[in-house]
Amino acid sequence: MSNSPRELYFTKDFKRDFKKQAVLIGTSPEYIEVMHCLLNRKELPAKYRDHALTGDWSLFRDCHIKNDLVLIYRLIEDELHLIRINSHSEIFG
Repeated sequence: MSNSPRELYFTKDFKRDFKKQAVLIGTSPEYIEVMHCLLNRKELPAKYRDHALTGDWSLFRDCHIKNDLVLIYRLIEDELHLIRINSHSEIFG
């Protein structure tokens, strides 16, 4: 495992979600902290409730950036894939 920052990839769904949530995300310190940790291979603080998903989402993890703002992501070796960022109900129905 390398100590260099992970390469970052975005899905189309993430880009669409990000545009919709831009006002909520903005330059929020929580979003910046989560991205810093994920890109730099650091453990997320417990307040973000990071956990592996199950079922159809079993290849992914999620964390709660704000109360109802969930980030779905996947770590693949030296890559960080951002899958979705939206409310729990928008992502999981």
